[in-house]
Amino acid sequence: MSQLRESQPSQDPSAPEPGSQGLVRVLVIDNDIVHARTMGEGLGRLGYQCVVAGSGAEGSQHIEQELFDVIVTDLMMNDIGGLEILAHAKRVSVETEVIVVTGHGTVASAVSAMQQGAFTYLQKPLDLGHLRTAVKKASEAIRLKRQNFELNRRLDEKFGFEGVVGSSQQMLGLIERLKRIAPTDATALIQGETGTGKELVAQAIHQNSPRKSKPFVALNCAALSENILESELFGHVRGAFTDASNDRMGKFEYANGGTLFLDEVGDMPMATQIKLLRVLESGEITRVGSNTPTRVNVRILSATNRNLEEAVAAGIFRSDLYHRLKVITIVIPTLTERAADIPLLIEHFVKHFSKRHNKSIKGMSVAVRMKLGAYQWPGNVRQLRNVIESMVVVDCDETLDVDDLPLELEPLIAHPLTAETGSLQGSLLALVGRPLEELEKMFIGETLKLTGGNREQAAELLGIGERTLYRKIKEFQLS
Repeated sequence: MSQLRESQPSQDPSAPEPGSQGLVRVLVIDNDIVHARTMGEGLGRLGYQCVVAGSGAEGSQHIEQELFDVIVTDLMMNDIGGLEILAHAKRVSVETEVIVVTGHGTVASAVSAMQQGAFTYLQKPLDLGHLRTAVKKASEAIRLKRQNFELNRRLDEKFGFEGVVGSSQQMLGLIERLKRIAPTDATALIQGETGTGKELVAQAIHQNSPRKSKPFVALNCAALSENILESELFGHVRGAFTDASNDRMGKFEYANGGTLFLDEVGDMPMATQIKLLRVLESGEITRVGSNTPTRVNVRILSATNRNLEEAVAAGIFRSDLYHRLKVITIVIPTLTERAADIPLLIEHFVKHFSKRHNKSIKGMSVAVRMKLGAYQWPGNVRQLRNVIESMVVVDCDETLDVDDLPLELEPLIAHPLTAETGSLQGSLLALVGRPLEELEKMFIGETLKLTGGNREQAAELLGIGERTLYRKIKEFQLS
């Protein structure tokens, strides 16, 4: 006799609409096959995809062969018990949620099931409404897990070490350094020209640290006046100043447990520098207008494109704060210094922006690759990123070419071989009289640099076959 009662209508208004849970697969296991089928049918009416097993052994076989989101299992069965099913399910898929059902409801069995990872525990005679509610909650828990996993995957892709795109020696060395720094709590000063990716590096450090589940908060110190900057950093209480109509949490409190990134820290006013130093030394902040300190646990990463040593010497930046912030120093190379990464960055940005703007881009012409590779990029990676986005947006023939270049860039890269103090003709004349073998070696080497070591692209640019290029590389002992 089935031990299942239905105290609510089969179309429970609080339950999801039929079919809305079509992607959720449920396995029901019970020695009482009639009871198992009744549970399966009751869940099936709400759109869950249900598989029914009449024994623990049959249920175990299904677990081995198929993937289930939720498993509903009887605790006491003739062959394999519910706790064994629970352990088996978690070994196969830790994401799967298991609901244990029993007619032998004791506190001990409930505690044991929950300690071993059961989602919840239901007693017989089982109420169909309670079962549906439990399965719905388990489904929502799985959905949240998957959303969090996908979010973390995207964050890792965008802000993890994978997001720091580059295969040059400079970037490989930088990434290796970041990997050593990330697991620690040490403050770090990130130095580099505008557009080199200082915030991206800070995000990568945070995303690969034990603090990754807590907030990453960024604040540009150069964009705010002294009073507003202090309020942004430390918060304020009501009435602290004009227009302070409510208490407000500052960035330090909001980032508690996580990471605070102070961009353009070299532009911070002297009075704010003193207060920041006090926070770093005491681990406490005091809101503007308050006398009550609040403890915070925040890792500080800072960045600047200014020479802080010169600022210290000039008396506009505190020496003690400088040494507090630069326990570790990270220097990001300019794009010119890591020119070998330009082809890789181009491919990365083309893929990213073609997806963002829903454009089909099949490739990029050799001519425009040469121009982009020869340009000096005063705005660094940010400028290259903006140029590629512009080209993707204006392109109309699915191939990025010279005609897609932004207007302001065309005259700057019209003659990539022209030296700053000479002409294109002068640059070519400087090569006259040198041995052809030497010139050939130089041009092949520079082309390999331009393509980031991509031999297929280098051969295309040079107008020779890949086998010929490979032979020349060996002949000239090029890496």
